[in-house]
Amino acid sequence: MKRLAIALVILFGLLAGAGLFFFLPAGLEPVKASAAQPSGPALVEKGRYLATAGDCVACHTVPGGKPFAGGLAFKLPFGTLYSSNITPDPKAGIGAWSNAQFVRAMRHGVRGDGQDLYPAFPYTAYAKMSTDDILAVRAYLASLAPVADAPPANQLAFPFNQRAIMRAWKLLFLDDAQMAPQTAQSPEWNRGAYLVEALGHCGECHTPRNVAYGLSGKTFAGATTQGWKAYNITSDPKSGIGGWSVDQLATYLGTGHVAGRGVASGSMAEVVSLSLSHLTPPDLRAMAVYLKSVPPRPSQDGEDIDANPRSLATATLAAPAPGSAGPHDGLGLRIFESACAGCHAWNGEGMPSPDAALRGARGVSDPQAANMIQVILHGSPMRMPAFGRAYSDAEIAAVSNYVVRHFGGKTADVTPGQVAEARALGR
Repeated sequence: MKRLAIALVILFGLLAGAGLFFFLPAGLEPVKASAAQPSGPALVEKGRYLATAGDCVACHTVPGGKPFAGGLAFKLPFGTLYSSNITPDPKAGIGAWSNAQFVRAMRHGVRGDGQDLYPAFPYTAYAKMSTDDILAVRAYLASLAPVADAPPANQLAFPFNQRAIMRAWKLLFLDDAQMAPQTAQSPEWNRGAYLVEALGHCGECHTPRNVAYGLSGKTFAGATTQGWKAYNITSDPKSGIGGWSVDQLATYLGTGHVAGRGVASGSMAEVVSLSLSHLTPPDLRAMAVYLKSVPPRPSQDGEDIDANPRSLATATLAAPAPGSAGPHDGLGLRIFESACAGCHAWNGEGMPSPDAALRGARGVSDPQAANMIQVILHGSPMRMPAFGRAYSDAEIAAVSNYVVRHFGGKTADVTPGQVAEARALGR
């Protein structure tokens, strides 16, 4: 591992040197809206809807902070990045940027002063947007109240603090061509593709990254970032959404819950709350239609979902199946019995609300229990309280292992150390 780290530092050092001396950052290009672009309040409203679809507020707002003022921390393998202020303040924000500078940032990952942006800002997705839509987002952001708060400085070790690295990185991983409709597909499919691939930048969370932090070829096959797992959303029937109907998927996107499929938590719950729940039903359906067409790619982490494992065959709302407790279930079973069964029920159906159902949920089908640990520690907007202060790392590991075995029909081996790592990451 140490040799790999040294090799990566050398590699990125070479990339930084190459980027600095051989590759020029993208220059400014004249931009102009088409004749179809609205003006005035209609343009601002168009931009508001597009910014909502892009979930801009989630990344550019700290909890309890002023919207779009930036400062949200992104804890990545090579350090911590902080999101920028995108209010129209002329010094702390982007108020002094021209339209051309804003389009360049969205399409080429270059900020107003010509410095390269890190791909925590998903310009690899936004590059696919039309110029009209980018300018509409710009008009909406310009209509906001300016906030003079400056985000903290990034905390990156050398050579990752050299923005010139990004010039070489973009040659490998940035396709800045606008998305063109596929004539063989329906208008609904093309709208869904645009929302998923460009505006919604779903692949940024749901696609694994390679050693250089570029998106791998396993598009939408699932990935883990900052302790949360974004699940497989390909049409794979076992670990993806292949078994979901279009209506089920559209409902989940808009509400964060579908019976027998689980409840959105963590970052996905935030996406539903701040973005997807505000989209029109036709747009949600278009996204579902497109996602259902994505070629199946199996997950690599054993996340095949079984909504009817043998452990639940004879369980009832009030009691687990007779004799179902395993030799290592003692502590986890006792914690579930005292703190969890009242809402989730022993058969996973959930009571009194179906939001508490565990049967068929993806979190209980993950042997790593990544999202389950996070939800137990920090709670969920779907009326799940946080238990991080009530239970030790060993107790949370025990109940996680029990829940995966009882409700997912799988063997998990969560350790107290893994819980401690998740606790240290924070929410």
